[in-house]
Amino acid sequence: MSALADRPANPVVGLRAVHESAALHVTGAAMYTDDLAAHTAGVLTAWPVQSTNAHARVTVDVAPAYDVPGVVRVLTADDVPGINDAGIKHDEPLFPSEAMFYGHALVWVLGETQEAARLGAEAVKVDYEALPSYITVSEAIAAESYQGIARTVERGDAAAALAGAPRVFEGVTEFGGQEHFYLETHASLAILDSEGQYFVQCSTQHPSETQEIVAHVLGISSSQVTVQSLRMGGAFGGKEMQPHGFAAIAALGAKLTGRPVRLRLNRTQDITMTGKRHPFQISWKAGFTEDGLIQALDATLTADGGWSIDLSEPVLGRALCHIDNAYWIPNVHAYGRIAKTNKTSQTAFRGFGGPQGVFLIEDILGRVAPVLGIDPAEIRRKNMYRPGQSTPYGQLVKDADRLEAIWQRLVDESDFDERRAEIAAFNAASVDTKRALAITPVKFGISFNFAAFNQAGALVHVYKDGSVLINHGGTEMGQGLHTKMLQVAATALGLRLDQVRLAPTRTDKVPNTSATAASSGADLNGGAVKNACEQIRERMAKVAGRLLGVDERDVRFEGGLITGLGKFDESLTFAEVANAAYLQRVQLWAAGYYRTEGLHWNPDLMKGSPFKYFAYGCAATEVEVDGFTGAYRVRRVDIVHDVGDSLSPMLDIGQIEGAYVQGVGWLTLEELRWDETDGPNRGRLLTQSASTYKLPSFSEMPEEFNVRLFENAREDGAVYGSKAVGEPPFMLAFSAREAIREAVGEFAPAGHSVELGSPATPEAVYWAIEAARSAGSASVAATSPAADASAEHDPTGASAGSAPAGADVPALATTEA
Repeated sequence: MSALADRPANPVVGLRAVHESAALHVTGAAMYTDDLAAHTAGVLTAWPVQSTNAHARVTVDVAPAYDVPGVVRVLTADDVPGINDAGIKHDEPLFPSEAMFYGHALVWVLGETQEAARLGAEAVKVDYEALPSYITVSEAIAAESYQGIARTVERGDAAAALAGAPRVFEGVTEFGGQEHFYLETHASLAILDSEGQYFVQCSTQHPSETQEIVAHVLGISSSQVTVQSLRMGGAFGGKEMQPHGFAAIAALGAKLTGRPVRLRLNRTQDITMTGKRHPFQISWKAGFTEDGLIQALDATLTADGGWSIDLSEPVLGRALCHIDNAYWIPNVHAYGRIAKTNKTSQTAFRGFGGPQGVFLIEDILGRVAPVLGIDPAEIRRKNMYRPGQSTPYGQLVKDADRLEAIWQRLVDESDFDERRAEIAAFNAASVDTKRALAITPVKFGISFNFAAFNQAGALVHVYKDGSVLINHGGTEMGQGLHTKMLQVAATALGLRLDQVRLAPTRTDKVPNTSATAASSGADLNGGAVKNACEQIRERMAKVAGRLLGVDERDVRFEGGLITGLGKFDESLTFAEVANAAYLQRVQLWAAGYYRTEGLHWNPDLMKGSPFKYFAYGCAATEVEVDGFTGAYRVRRVDIVHDVGDSLSPMLDIGQIEGAYVQGVGWLTLEELRWDETDGPNRGRLLTQSASTYKLPSFSEMPEEFNVRLFENAREDGAVYGSKAVGEPPFMLAFSAREAIREAVGEFAPAGHSVELGSPATPEAVYWAIEAARSAGSASVAATSPAADASAEHDPTGASAGSAPAGADVPALATTEA
């Protein structure tokens, strides 16, 4: 057994611990970046001048801004001493000469107050020379407007397998993006001290990369910049790459004025200026046997990257690596490319491309099951991975038998079969309201696609009085990472949880950190914290052994006391041994380090084993759909999810619940709309606030919500046998979408393939119901003697239905071998 997976007696990990900042959150005492700015004397406020054109060359006249009382400085490209770019790919000018999307920040005004800065920005004059713009993926494809590197995942011979498959289906699957809508918008505060050091407080998931971007914009070394992330009010991936430019603006303002500069976007600015989840358009062909086994998949995935590359390449890579989800597909050809459009630069979002890949295969299975005459649950179960099988990119699906075990446990504990029988009886008696219960699995790879990010550091101090201070490279955004790190340290040092304290994340304490992303925060930083604590514990054990008169290997640390085997009547406090170690000149601090072992990946070939392990889960969702309005409600959700040996069960259950709800939001409610007309507002985001962008609320919560952690699931080689939890449960929400699809199918004759728009809003569901009813009418007409004998019929006997104008749902085409 791996040392990392070995737990001591009575560990603190595995306990139901309260979030370390819970009391601060609920009392309003928790401080965030802009709270710190509000208490900073002499601080200036930055305000953007945003483009009102989707794509244009711009000429900016900043002189009128200086006539506004309270305006101190207008920042432009001429002020940049280093590199005028906020991206790691050098394709994101901090001060652009060409506006690339509606809302693009062109220059920034610094004012004594927010109002002065805002009025100054309004006074700036901008002239536009309009250029061609692409707002939709289809427009970009037609114009061959692409960016980044295209990738292909391939196994077997998809073309030959499709040619020989008994049943072949093809279609187009399209789905939109998602706004992060974190509670705290982007914020930065920069201070230049008397020694020429820049201290930047920033709401960032990646402090080290923020540090690098600030340094290269200012033309200085990274050692002259310290970035601190105290805590974030949510992030979900939206603060992994995109805070860097905002921090650089604040730091540049501090350099030029010698005063602290704050930058905090209001909600409208945040929504119109920052990236979203990537929308995709996917064309595909899939081959099946008559009894529903997948034979082949050929797909072209086009991601909408927006105006710059940002993280689109790794997002696309992860999407390609998750088109199989939990299913064995023997022959695969999946080609991925990134469209360049004149919209916000799309970026990381919980799941990081995984949900987009999973969307494809779940949509295919949901659409073809009725045509094949197979229960959707059965077609999923029979295609799930079995032990010994590998992914299309060549990684063995270790512990694949967990999928079957989790599925069966969920079926048993949710009374799946009995409830389906009850639902069938309800539907038979109800004409205008239908119910359905759907089950979907998830298999999600854990590790960064970029191998170098799979490392972490920590710095742990033990003071003479026995108190402990932890520094690590992960950031806290509400997910409970800091709480888990406290539990890891307390377990490794044999202390109570209240004996350990944690310091804010800072680049001058732990350098070269990776982003807190890819669900790897606890794996990486936990490994580093544990490593540092074990170094200290080993040194202290030698001291304690001498004091207790036992061999150092027989020293035990537990609950703040240190004992020796056989010395039942003797014990020392952790503080006593710490003080003795200091007096004996024994080092009481340690720098910890962790790197994920066993990874190998060739991004050019898209082959290898990029993930440390897979996280598994299954969800069963029951919905009720109104046939008159398309409105639906989630009656019950049951989830069984694999988090290994949980570090903190209460936090993990909260993450599972939150991820599921956020996934349901993306799939059924949250719709981003841009003005696609050729008028003056072309490219303008129309859904700029909570009044026009529908977020999940209490009214959308499941009436019954049951979450269970899969037991006896130790993951050897991970910190204390745990598994990541942040992203995988997001994809459990597909069970809700599939339940809605099945409920809509109850309005149609058997064999009707239901195509749902995405998101499956009540409007989209209504049109799908109308198509289902039309299929029923067509079926009746076809059996009538008066029916047109020359009408063409789908060779499979299925009707794709017809959607009214505006429904924009592609039909499912089928062929027989």
